[in-house]
Amino acid sequence: MPIRTVLFDFDGTLADTLPLSFKAFRAVFQQYDNRIVSEEEIVAMFGPTEDDIIARNLNNQAAVQEATALYYEIYRNGHFDDEGPLPSDITHMLTSLREQGMKIGVITGKSRKAFLISTEALQLSSFFDVVITGDDVEQPKPHPEGIHQALHILGSHQNEAIFLGDSNADIRAGKSAGLRTYGVQWLSTYQSATFETEPDQIFTSTGSFLALIHSDS
Repeated sequence: MPIRTVLFDFDGTLADTLPLSFKAFRAVFQQYDNRIVSEEEIVAMFGPTEDDIIARNLNNQAAVQEATALYYEIYRNGHFDDEGPLPSDITHMLTSLREQGMKIGVITGKSRKAFLISTEALQLSSFFDVVITGDDVEQPKPHPEGIHQALHILGSHQNEAIFLGDSNADIRAGKSAGLRTYGVQWLSTYQSATFETEPDQIFTSTGSFLALIHSDS
């Protein structure tokens, strides 16, 4: 069936926000646990929301609330640096998909609070027909719960929907949901250089992805 619904991961897929997340998590663990965590260690914590990551991994449990507030402060402020986390080709891609009448959704492990910080700062909110955050599911990716929720809300069949993401968890979730699933490596920072589960294709530019859409729709 032709593609009618396009579902995306967010961090590392639609917005170059992974560096902001790394910066904020590093500051939290250094200030409240006096320990330095690597990007690899942070990625290994991914899955739950930012709040849950801090609550589960901070040794100084008495400081969880304060540490979480610091995370969001750093994350919010990072969107207003000189070089923002939204390349222009992402906006062009989303605009093109919208003009073609595609239903567009996001399935992210981010909290809704963090997602809204990003979409409001980057002026992305108007593009999405459905957003499933880490606050909306009991089982985060690689479980397909979020994808199933999005398809149900949109009234879309899995055969007319595709999912794109930059991590192993994304590819596993999309495949488990029965969708054509694509890896993306078109931003400066993404989670997986190689995928443990084979995606249907890997895109290194939004232009090559749009070419697929044009040929399939």
